[in-house]
Amino acid sequence: MADKNEIEREVMQLQNYERQLQAVMMQKQQIQMQLNESNLALEELKTAKGSVYKAIGSVMIKTTAADAEKDLAERKNLMEMRVKTLNSQEEKVKSELLRLQKKLKEELGQNE
Repeated sequence: MADKNEIEREVMQLQNYERQLQAVMMQKQQIQMQLNESNLALEELKTAKGSVYKAIGSVMIKTTAADAEKDLAERKNLMEMRVKTLNSQEEKVKSELLRLQKKLKEELGQNE
């Protein structure tokens, strides 16, 4: 049977996992939005001929469509890897969250 201090510590840990899960999900959503933008840009580049412009910070740089497509493809690859990593982190946090929730329910049920 768990004592009060242990239950309080587990509740705090549960809240921490909930915050972590929310942060991971927000990061994943942001990267997926960027990935969608990159996909749209790649589609537009297929019809572009000659020079195009790409944004680097607050500056627009003239480049070729091929170079811009190469840069976007690399960026897309990196974002896809990041989404995979975030999916893995999300699953781990969810698993720990569920485990801890179950444990707390059992402990609180025993204390009543």
